[in-house]
Amino acid sequence: MMRAAGQLSRRAVLGLCAGLSLFGSLALSGAASAQAPDPLPSWNDGATKTAIVDFVTRTTTTGGPDFVAMGDRIATFDNDGTLWSEQPMYFQAAFILDRIKTLAKDHPEWKEQQPFKGVLEGDIEAVMATGNQGLGELLAASSTGMSVEEFAAVVKDWIQTAKHPRFDRPYVELVFQPMLELLAYLRANGYQTFIVSGGGIEFMRPWVEGVYGIPPQQVVGSSGKTEFKLDGDKPEILKLPGIEFVDDGPGKPVGINRFIGKRPVFAAGNSDGDLQMLQWTTLNTGPRMGIIIHHTDAKREWAYDRDSHFGRLDKALDEAPKRGWVVVDMKNDWKIIYPFEK
Repeated sequence: MMRAAGQLSRRAVLGLCAGLSLFGSLALSGAASAQAPDPLPSWNDGATKTAIVDFVTRTTTTGGPDFVAMGDRIATFDNDGTLWSEQPMYFQAAFILDRIKTLAKDHPEWKEQQPFKGVLEGDIEAVMATGNQGLGELLAASSTGMSVEEFAAVVKDWIQTAKHPRFDRPYVELVFQPMLELLAYLRANGYQTFIVSGGGIEFMRPWVEGVYGIPPQQVVGSSGKTEFKLDGDKPEILKLPGIEFVDDGPGKPVGINRFIGKRPVFAAGNSDGDLQMLQWTTLNTGPRMGIIIHHTDAKREWAYDRDSHFGRLDKALDEAPKRGWVVVDMKNDWKIIYPFEK
């Protein structure tokens, strides 16, 4: 009897220890869960933030009905108006105008020729009146004859020194802090993040990795014509006049298919130029998410949509409810806009 009692006592002690160990583990787990950092601290709590977190959770929960395999976690982002501001004009357009002013000393004839005359005189309406042909001339004049390495160096210099006319800060400081957090959150959960933009691919590649954490090979953009040249033992790729591919509107799904090779499960844009990318991403089986950044904050950024010359949002805004796309209200969904507000 004494031995049995001793054995019982030992079992009881072991059971009690196991129970305490389990209780301690659960308590620690609960404490860790309660103290888990907010992955999107610059987003206000609400339906928009909840929808994003829910989507990421569902698509990364192993064994869940909406689980997406690691290699299929593709997220595409427009750049202008989605990852950084785009007013009062696309930032690449500001680069081209500055570039024309720099080159003008070698082209005295530009003082009498549109669209160059309009650029030099600050008459943007005269520049815009020349239409796509005039804009194409400016684009060609700003880069033709340079190697891609030379052009990248010019872009890097401009992006570090040029300042936005309203904020008097480098353009790369006008990136959206909430979107930087979203990019990091997706990557932390096994997503590959790509830029799919109407902007020039050679303009974006030199700086996007340092700003967004997106490597240059994960940038899809509009591209001009180029050619390979071997000068002795020096190989070069030279920029030529003419457009090769426009990665905007219906060109975005084509660019995604050509350069990424998989249909995204997540896409974010802000204008009608992103409509077809959102359709290509979400009109398919399985878990899908489309996001539209709606510029509604005239005080901290800008408020615009249907009537804007840059980033016009009309058809995509109308289609969003029917497709279940999440429309991000910048004024109400974001605590801050830019990193320098922290």
